[in-house]
Amino acid sequence: MYIIGLTGGISSGKTTVANYFNQLFNIDIIDADLIARYVVRIGTPGLEAIAKYFGKKILLSNGNLNRSLLRKIIFFNHESKHWLNQLLHPMILEGIRLELEKAESLYVLLVLPLLVERSLQDMVDRILVIDVDEQVQVKRTIQRDNISEQEVRAIIFSQSDRKRRLSFADDVIKNNNESEKALSYKITALHKKYLTILKKQTPS
Repeated sequence: MYIIGLTGGISSGKTTVANYFNQLFNIDIIDADLIARYVVRIGTPGLEAIAKYFGKKILLSNGNLNRSLLRKIIFFNHESKHWLNQLLHPMILEGIRLELEKAESLYVLLVLPLLVERSLQDMVDRILVIDVDEQVQVKRTIQRDNISEQEVRAIIFSQSDRKRRLSFADDVIKNNNESEKALSYKITALHKKYLTILKKQTPS
């Protein structure tokens, strides 16, 4: 299975781009963030371990994980962040493996927001970076998550910087204020490129 690793900073439009590939060309999407949510749903060993480590305060009244509180805790506590990563990383990788086994499209888009930060380049055959200006990231994240500019910039600072992320890119989509038409045009061009690559790799 040929795997395209799709990555980018916060609010770069990773999900939007992935959805275009799926809607336009029926490409299977595996989203690491969705898997990360799945492995800590109610009743899972993941959520039980988190509640034991952080205490019941980390749960909402309905029993679900309080993601907002968890994000704040690990942002300022590197030891807790390391513990959480050690817990979830193997679970997420196993979830990705299971999803890859079910994939049926010509190639797969594996959405890995922290592909560069976690040095996961060996998991994929090619890297597509969704690039966006920092000010656009800030504006989008404030509107989407209803958090302060200071919090957004702290998140951006904690991620890989644009220059380093782009240094790993085989392909780049600029997604500042693209129209749907412009974005679909870029994605169509990339899809054709990927099909050409696959054709060259397939024995005649």
